[in-house]
Amino acid sequence: MKQDDRPSPPDPTRQAARLPLWANPRIGLVVLLIALIALFSTLRPAFLNTDLTLVPMQSDISVYAVVGLAQLAVLSLGHMNMAVGRMAAMSAFAAGLLHDRLDAPLLVCLLGGLATGALLGALAGLIIARTGVNSFVVTLALDFALIGLVSLLYATFTDGVAFTGLPAGMAALRTDTFADYCAGDLCGPPIPLLAPVALLAVLGVGLLFRWSRVGREVLMTGANAKAAQLSGIPVGARVIQAHALSGLLAGLAGFLLSANNGSFSAGVGDGFLLPSFLAPVLGGTLLVGGAVSVLGTVLGTAITQVIYKGLNLLQFQVDELKLYIGLVLVAALSLDRLRHVMAERRGVLA
Repeated sequence: MKQDDRPSPPDPTRQAARLPLWANPRIGLVVLLIALIALFSTLRPAFLNTDLTLVPMQSDISVYAVVGLAQLAVLSLGHMNMAVGRMAAMSAFAAGLLHDRLDAPLLVCLLGGLATGALLGALAGLIIARTGVNSFVVTLALDFALIGLVSLLYATFTDGVAFTGLPAGMAALRTDTFADYCAGDLCGPPIPLLAPVALLAVLGVGLLFRWSRVGREVLMTGANAKAAQLSGIPVGARVIQAHALSGLLAGLAGFLLSANNGSFSAGVGDGFLLPSFLAPVLGGTLLVGGAVSVLGTVLGTAITQVIYKGLNLLQFQVDELKLYIGLVLVAALSLDRLRHVMAERRGVLA
């Protein structure tokens, strides 16, 4: 065979364009989500009850999607934020203190909470960038320090473990939907007021990693920090910025959960750590860094909350609930890994 007659190597762009539906991880998550909704609605028709299930579940998805994004921001570097829950608690405290002592309006309280979270995240990123200590160690130490600090602050500035007052308009975030402000069915199905806030966060993070220079350089740093530094990327600055973003999103999640619970309390963020990893990892974000999936994180959050709500309606005990949620999620991750292996063996780019 002459050299000119040899077949040319496959074009990766064309190969990716032929990606079948079964090999698309987002399609797999959507199918799993639909299957779970169908299963639970069949077993318990109350699963489709608007007031009992659907609206509260949308609020929970809104909160935990932002929690997942907070972890995704540092997973993009191959780092971890073990203090995501305590950053949320500190942010909620700052927001509550602003209203309690200065009678600050809702927006000012929100901005104060976001600033607190961003500063804590930036502090963790600065320590990691300057010392080279592993992010797991730094953020775990910060988590322990903030546990004590949160308790001391609430004991000092409140009569108990929560601020009693809420800014005007915050109660509506907990109870109201867009349908409450529309005539008839003009606004469609009831959507809680928390959902658009989470949607803005999702769009912001998605645009950051998709289109901005900073987002692309963070991903390049996560893929290979030495190569990124040799390419002229300010690696240290990107580490600080990614952790600051993680803290800011943790602060937003703390504010949303406070609105959902109806109080700024010391317990905000206590259950954030595990969901913060489950959602992005289930959605396709790599633990080693260099690749993220914002849409996958949202789908992963929806799946975990559907599982939780469905098993709760089936009257599982708390311990059984955690066990079965873990088993279902392990099965889902295993099936996703199997899909990746099959795609690789068939030469399909996943």
